[in-house]
Amino acid sequence: MHRGKGMKFVGDSRISAERKPFIPKDYSEYPGKTEAFWPNFLLKEWLVGAVFLVGFLVLTAAHPSPLMRVADPTDTSFIPLPDWYFLFLYQLLKYQYAAGPYTVIGALVIPGLAFGALLLAPFIDRGPERRPAKRPMATGFMLLAIAGIFYLTWESAHQTDWEAFNKAGAISEVEIDKASEGYQIAEANTCLSCHGGELGGASGPSLVGTGLTAEEIAKIAVNGQGAMPADVFKGTDEELQKMAEFIANLE
Repeated sequence: MHRGKGMKFVGDSRISAERKPFIPKDYSEYPGKTEAFWPNFLLKEWLVGAVFLVGFLVLTAAHPSPLMRVADPTDTSFIPLPDWYFLFLYQLLKYQYAAGPYTVIGALVIPGLAFGALLLAPFIDRGPERRPAKRPMATGFMLLAIAGIFYLTWESAHQTDWEAFNKAGAISEVEIDKASEGYQIAEANTCLSCHGGELGGASGPSLVGTGLTAEEIAKIAVNGQGAMPADVFKGTDEELQKMAEFIANLE
């Protein structure tokens, strides 16, 4: 085999004897429509990402996440809510077709179809057009998805009793001595199931700072008041007195 012009043998392969410099493609014929991915496009992406990251860090430092009280398993009136960006998924679980025995539809099937369609979007719509008016299918589905997310989020927020939610989750500023005998007696008589582990009020009123005397509290514990039925307290008179004095001293 003869040596070709401008070619050299390297084992069983042939490579060009002349190295040509890498010259990026000329995109001047398509102004504003396309550009080199590296470094033009990627540099813009990094710049925008850096701006958003700095803004997010500033917002986090200026307005820390609001904390709520420690989770109380005895508080049956607490309203569980996800973060705002998951409210639309949470709202799905309230509808009959996606709740109860059909929870899997609202929790997995519908979100799976939505996110699956988003992943397949580049393969479904391969048109070169970028203007929304020239892509009716993609634009229509995107507007429908945005409208659905906004509506479900608004509906979930509208149906939530925010006053009760904030009250139930408020951090109690009173230090409750849970090792005291009075607290133990209240827990043994199921008082915490309504008034919460911090005695700050759950389905029942708060027991902190009631302004009542020990005698008045003992009377309510035995005879009931309002929505509280009578004969809830099952302890002895001595235990009743200790519990009433403990609650009366909560300020």
